[in-house]
Formats: sequence, structure tokens, C-alpha cells
Amino acid sequence: MEAALNLSGVLNAVVFSLIGLLLFAAGFWVIDKFTPYHLWKELIEEKNVALAVVVGGISIGICNIIASAIHG
Repeated sequence: MEAALNLSGVLNAVVFSLIGLLLFAAGFWVIDKFTPYHLWKELIEEKNVALAVVVGGISIGICNIIASAIHG
């Protein structure tokens, strides 16, 4: 039984997490640019629940694609 912390595994997890977050932010930015309206204004100020559900679904889809690409 190995009691020492596997620093290589921790470092890999941190690096891949940062890469995944950057890719998600880039993907979300692209989605925001392709929509004909300002997403933040519609979600926060107008409280558009239907749009929030769609954006949440898109976010989960992007995250699944990134996770699959990183995992292999």
C-alpha cells in the first residue's frame, strides 16, 4: 500500500482541469458570439428561464466533449 501522495497524478489533474476550463470558456464565448442577442442581459436582467435551460444544456454538452477528448 502506497502512502505517499502521487504528485505526478495531482499535477496532471490540475493541468487537465485548467485546459478543460480554458476550452470551455472559449467554447462558451463562441456560442455567445453566434447568438443574435446578449446572453448575459437575457439571462440576468430579463430572467429568460428557457434560454437558461438551453445554455445549461449547451454547457453540459461542451463539457462532455472536452472530458471525452481529455480522457481519450
